[in-house]
Amino acid sequence: MARRNLVKVVLSVTTLDRELARRLEPRAATPAKRLAAIRALSEAGVPTGVNFAPVIPALNETELEAIFEAAADAGAIEAAYILLRLPLEIKDLFEEWLQLHTPNRARHVMSRMRDMHAGRHYRSGFGLRQTGSGPSAELLARRFRSAKKKYGLDSPPLRLDSSRFCPPPKEGDQLKLL
Repeated sequence: MARRNLVKVVLSVTTLDRELARRLEPRAATPAKRLAAIRALSEAGVPTGVNFAPVIPALNETELEAIFEAAADAGAIEAAYILLRLPLEIKDLFEEWLQLHTPNRARHVMSRMRDMHAGRHYRSGFGLRQTGSGPSAELLARRFRSAKKKYGLDSPPLRLDSSRFCPPPKEGDQLKLL
């Protein structure tokens, strides 16, 4: 499929700190295993990328460059990032998590989130929800662009061949797709 330009894989890496990873994503693969997967896929000829997500101000944002360097070393060819999203009740759950796991940083993290969303914790508007706005968000975007270039992750995203795509039959018989 990779030789025919039909597939690529993008894995998220939230942190390289195994302890922080365990607290953020307790049931997910470790950072080392995610990077190993990028390496194995890349070595098998599958185009791979890394998504630094979610970027949590004052918690993991300082790792952007290190994550991109590690992903590039593992064979990734493209990169993206997504700022932490805190819609609706997720905000309260995240604040509880912060108080439990990083009480000394909780207020600062939430203050930085408001700073990146014009005084609110989250804005759902297209183009804002993933990157935020304002000076702090622009600084993160500049760091992102610089790191992508430095580690060779700045090529345009691979456009896959969708010419073989067929919509499912109207009758709803999914087996006809095979």
